Amino acid sequence: MVSNKPQAIQAAIFDMDGVVTQTMHVHYTAWQQVLDNFLRAYAPSHDQLFLPFTLEDYFSYVDGVPRLEGIRRFLASRDITVSEGEPDSFDGDTVHGLGNLKNQRFQAWLDVNSVPTYADALELIRVLKQRGIKIGIFSASRNSERVLTSAGVTGLFDVKVDGLDADRLALPPKPHPAMLIETLTRLGTKPARAIVIEDSVSGVRAGSAAAFRHVVGVDREPTGDDDHGCALRKAGADLVTRDLTEVLALCNLVASEART
Repeated sequence: MVSNKPQAIQAAIFDMDGVVTQTMHVHYTAWQQVLDNFLRAYAPSHDQLFLPFTLEDYFSYVDGVPRLEGIRRFLASRDITVSEGEPDSFDGDTVHGLGNLKNQRFQAWLDVNSVPTYADALELIRVLKQRGIKIGIFSASRNSERVLTSAGVTGLFDVKVDGLDADRLALPPKPHPAMLIETLTRLGTKPARAIVIEDSVSGVRAGSAAAFRHVVGVDREPTGDDDHGCALRKAGADLVTRDLTEVLALCNLVASEART
């Protein structure tokens, strides 16, 4: 006889940038500088007005996806077509060139800064680990090892899946759930027994598509408005919060359901 009783949570997986590490605004600033330089040069030569890259553009097109894919998505949103360019180029008018320029700016920031973390994320991870819940981290970034090392948190995670793994395994980018599923596979569990915690719309959509037990959207924006929170809810987040310690209430509820 098959039981319909909910099963206990076995794992929680976290997106890295903007959830565990305070690097979202560093990424946004680097994207803004590179893409605005491109748009300023592109607009007059194509009889267009210069419309700058915005935070909404960041969340809609480049947040949480591989660098080159984010560039393609953003440019497509503006009906702009450019060549792919050479993989090692720094041309300011090709996909690869723009990606390399953005990465160059981010690496330069890492050279002189230590990556800060979010206290609520670390507290949540600490409590979950005390409860025997496995912890994974994932990121579309190829720089994840350097970021986590700089932040001093590499030892917190049972597994890590990042952009280098995605390249090697040919994992499609979010909102496809492949990276999230790969993280769970390495933890030895399945979405029905896991929580995913994301700050990007594409990541929340991925978690929803994979039917995670709970999909948590993190709204880290300090603006006071709820635009990003609304977008996360529309994408399928079960809970949208600015304080990750609220996730403990979900875990308590699941544990209670599993015991009854």
